[in-house]
Amino acid sequence: QVQLVESGGGLVQPGGSLRLSCAVSGTTVDGGAIGWFRQAPGKEREPISCMTSGGTIIYYLDSVKGRFTASRAAAENTGYLQMNNLKPDDTAIYYCAIKRGATVCSGSYRWYTNRGRQGTQVTVSS
Repeated sequence: QVQLVESGGGLVQPGGSLRLSCAVSGTTVDGGAIGWFRQAPGKEREPISCMTSGGTIIYYLDSVKGRFTASRAAAENTGYLQMNNLKPDDTAIYYCAIKRGATVCSGSYRWYTNRGRQGTQVTVSS
């Protein structure tokens, strides 16, 4: 059974940094496409990034380019989202998702076969 567990969120001041983790079990983090999404209160879920099994990364949000970096560690079977220079507009619940065997990416949450259930809350506030 594939499971994804997000962690690493918290309360941070504007300009601060956080590193989110997506612990994967039941499959390998580099055996498919892994994506990050976020959902702010009252807003629809939006795609942040996707990394293919081959390591290609796509960033979907212009607002995070240059500030957020997606990565993965096969030895830890974990995906990461490093977030720097955080802004109040980054406040949201962050989710990860994976599609086993995928060699391409998608910004559609439904495209992914497995998704983290709880997400991790990121609050950026002074």
